[in-house]
Amino acid sequence: MVENLVIVESPAKAKTIEKFLGKNFVVKSSFGHIRDLEKKDFGIDIKNNFTPNYIVSTDKKKVVAELKKLAKEASTVWIASDEDREGEAIAWHLYEVLKLKKENTKRIVFHEITKEAILNAIENPRDIDVNLVNAQQARRILDRLVGFEVSPVLWKKVKPQLSAGRVQSVAVRLIVEREREIIDFTSESYFKVIALLTVTDKNGDEKTLKAELPKRFSTKEETLKFLNSCKNAEYRVNDIEKKPSTRKPAAPFTTSTLQQEASRKLGFSVAQTMTVAQRLYEAGNITYMRTDSVNLAETALTAAKEEITRRHGSEYVQIRRYKTKNKGAQEAHEAIRPTYLNKDEISGESNEIRLYNLIWKRTIASQMADAKLEKTNIKIGISTNNKELVASGEMIKFDGFFRVYMESSDDENQKEEETLLPTVAVGDLLREEIMNATQNFTYRPARYTEASLVKKLEELGIGRPSTYAPTITTVQNRGYVVKESRDGIERSYEIITLSNNNISEETKTQITGAENKKLFPADIGMVVTDFLNKHFTTIMNYNFTADVEKEFDDIAVGKLVWYEMIGKFYNPFHANVEKTLEESERETGERILGNDPATGKVILVRIGRYGPMAQLGESSDDENAEAPKFASLRTGQHLETITLEEAIDLFKLPRDLGLYEDKKVVVAIGRFGPYVRHDGKFASLKKDVDDPMEIDLERAIVLIEEKKEKDRLKHIKSFDEDADLQILNGRWGPYISYQKENYRLAKDLEDPKTLSYEDCLKIIKSAPKKKTTKKAPPKKKAAATKKTVAAKKAKK
Repeated sequence: MVENLVIVESPAKAKTIEKFLGKNFVVKSSFGHIRDLEKKDFGIDIKNNFTPNYIVSTDKKKVVAELKKLAKEASTVWIASDEDREGEAIAWHLYEVLKLKKENTKRIVFHEITKEAILNAIENPRDIDVNLVNAQQARRILDRLVGFEVSPVLWKKVKPQLSAGRVQSVAVRLIVEREREIIDFTSESYFKVIALLTVTDKNGDEKTLKAELPKRFSTKEETLKFLNSCKNAEYRVNDIEKKPSTRKPAAPFTTSTLQQEASRKLGFSVAQTMTVAQRLYEAGNITYMRTDSVNLAETALTAAKEEITRRHGSEYVQIRRYKTKNKGAQEAHEAIRPTYLNKDEISGESNEIRLYNLIWKRTIASQMADAKLEKTNIKIGISTNNKELVASGEMIKFDGFFRVYMESSDDENQKEEETLLPTVAVGDLLREEIMNATQNFTYRPARYTEASLVKKLEELGIGRPSTYAPTITTVQNRGYVVKESRDGIERSYEIITLSNNNISEETKTQITGAENKKLFPADIGMVVTDFLNKHFTTIMNYNFTADVEKEFDDIAVGKLVWYEMIGKFYNPFHANVEKTLEESERETGERILGNDPATGKVILVRIGRYGPMAQLGESSDDENAEAPKFASLRTGQHLETITLEEAIDLFKLPRDLGLYEDKKVVVAIGRFGPYVRHDGKFASLKKDVDDPMEIDLERAIVLIEEKKEKDRLKHIKSFDEDADLQILNGRWGPYISYQKENYRLAKDLEDPKTLSYEDCLKIIKSAPKKKTTKKAPPKKKAAATKKTVAAKKAKK
């Protein structure tokens, strides 16, 4: 018999907790949620206060059966899921599904997986917080309603298999709007003047002083005029201004700031950060990783003080009690920090060690003294005009928290330079070495990285710590957004130099606009965003999405009834869905580029069945009319930026490259991208290597031979008795292919070639029969039609 059954969500967490509890405790995992909303009829009884219909998922039935058996035997069941809303919902579902009794069920929570924290939790159990459960339930139901009602509208009005979501659609909107800012941006050039001046110190040693003209010149003519005015000039120190300043350390990590900093410093994706942090938490190395709070427990402050004093001295200690600015920060009680602050290193995988090190440094630095600096500005007069050059430098007087940690910035154009200035005095005469006026260009708005998108979502109040990672992952998985790096383009710029009273000019080139792991909207993401902005202004409104989060917070503290909040939203929303289905036009993002000079036919681009495409000619009901031609857009081409000339080039495909082995070689673009066709076989072009408009016969032959070799390696054996039966090499080893079905071979089979035709038939007959599921009729469109008909009847 089990005396105490402890249920957690994660197997890794279960293993860690087992170390701290005695033999009287059995720790088991639920492997996350054990049930979810049913798919049928949204899984929600809309007419009955949006009552959810939950079902245990197929993959969890075995887990539930085991937990039920253990719970029935146990004297006490301890539900120890995480302390946030999601964890509270897991606890409630366990209580309901396992049919637990209140008298022998206890809910415990802890912020860190330590022996002290867990034993303290067992001594202080509580009831399941129904308000937190309702807040999670409200979010789940609202998101289900939005997704299940709007997605079918997109299938009908834009393209099949699309999806919409309350938070994901708004996140895509941010990325789309930023992209359009970039498309509309016009870069302007200006000239920045920097002078290198020589100063001689008391010992006769010469030092170089770098000074800059604060004014920027917008034209080359202005720049030349200024440089000419500096010929034969004397440079003298007019003023020296010294200002003390301090820098304060950043607060300890919240979920959002950890995701941002791990992206900037470690190159982690948001999802990767959360996965690694989860492992650190479950291993007992850090406190709970989903939190809005920047507060640290008193025990942590004491430990930080001791550790800083031991390592750096008492003058480096400055205890701070940070307060969370976000009013809705109720997910947890403490910031993310190491469980034990005297432990600056852990063992484990490389990424775990790196992320832990980042968390440890940030936590320790947050309790260290301010860094003290002195900023110096030296103003230098020019005798031949009324302008002044300025030399700036910063000196660290006391490093404080700099000794441990400095926060990174999202500003990719920000360049921090620490300049050590030579000693000068007011009135000192300086000698000009050289003066350069370099042409620069204004920066376009920066595309979002995962980190900067999280920051923006948090600023707008959209989502909560648990939603950032899945939201960003979802918009990429759905194909609305792509994360990639792109090469820059070459650009010329001018340098005008004044040296020895002579002016010279030089033109150089630079690579500009390179992108590293940025978020770009796909064409379909832009078209869907436009459609939703036009027809579903409420759910696409940033304020609405943020207000909904506040309402979830109110539900979590019992100030708002969850189904009343849903009802207030749903009725006008559903009416708008019906109206959009009836009245809206199909949205394809169509853009007419102009007419083909050769045929006079119109050329346009739009979203087609298989993605963005160009079209030459228009469709007609006349059977005798010539059908339009279609061509897929190439990699890097987009509906909103492709030019008429680029679209015309697309119709130059397919290109006949010549003959190979007496058979024609053709390059074209198909559903899955550009390819070479030869002798009825297809070889894909390499992405970012081969251009279908430029590839030649020699390169095409290389691709053809590579494909042949790949096919040869895949094929092991065929049979004269039945050409449809083959033994092939697959990703997971050799297998039999027969009548569009695959049959795995035994791992201990040494040589698949030894199998005879009869052997293969025996393997096929002895293979377990696959379960056949009857395809349900396409109800979704029919259901939408029925709703529309019902709505029309009601109106009549």
